[in-house]
Amino acid sequence: MIRILKTRLRQGHRTTKFPLELPVLPDRYRGRPVLDAAKCAEGCRDCAAACPTGAITLNGAPKLDLGRCLFCTECVDACPDGALRYSRDYRMAASRREDLVLSSGEMRLAQRMADDLYRVLGRALRLREVCAGSCNACDLDTNVLNTVGWDLSRFGIQFVASPRHADGLVVTGAISRNMHHALLETYEAVPKPRIVVAVGACAISGGPFRDSPDVLNGVEGILPVDLYVPGCPPHPLTILDGLLRLIGRIREEPALHGVTQP
Repeated sequence: MIRILKTRLRQGHRTTKFPLELPVLPDRYRGRPVLDAAKCAEGCRDCAAACPTGAITLNGAPKLDLGRCLFCTECVDACPDGALRYSRDYRMAASRREDLVLSSGEMRLAQRMADDLYRVLGRALRLREVCAGSCNACDLDTNVLNTVGWDLSRFGIQFVASPRHADGLVVTGAISRNMHHALLETYEAVPKPRIVVAVGACAISGGPFRDSPDVLNGVEGILPVDLYVPGCPPHPLTILDGLLRLIGRIREEPALHGVTQP
């Protein structure tokens, strides 16, 4: 018992201090992509040709759709002029689908939920997760938020087992045809007012499975989405940042400790 107590004291406080302080991100972390259109060579389409999900469009100003991006670095490796790179900026969640389409400008991040929703859901948010055909990578990263390292419940946000006890859904996966009906039934079981959070490229756009006859290319057009969290899978920090912005808990940016901004 003495050894256990000594070990616990040596470990100290193990829960991240986010949003007051940013956890140390690993060197291999790939954050929000940065597109420098000024470096794009005229007529070059190497990045678009290399992208496995068609996330890059070059009709007019170059654009990158974070909702389709797999963060695979194929575009970065293919670009001969260094017009694309990954920053270490974890902030990528958005309230509107169109805000995930990046050009050379700054991204519009997620906003607090509407006032009528905030009055009911702003202080305590209960979420039911629906895995609608995912590989489980996104589900694993949402589960990480329940561990002692992140302690999601300290913000009044919890995952619950029953949709009847929930305030909204967290949806992962490309929405397989076999899960379509189950997703709709789960959504209808959530009492109003309710929200929907789409986590990961699959839930937003179909991800690498886009246009497969067995999937419906994500939740868009099936349910109204209040928060989009891009990634394949999104880092737990990206998910948490989006959720806290949704409930108005982030008003000022936390200390970024060397994170390279776009």
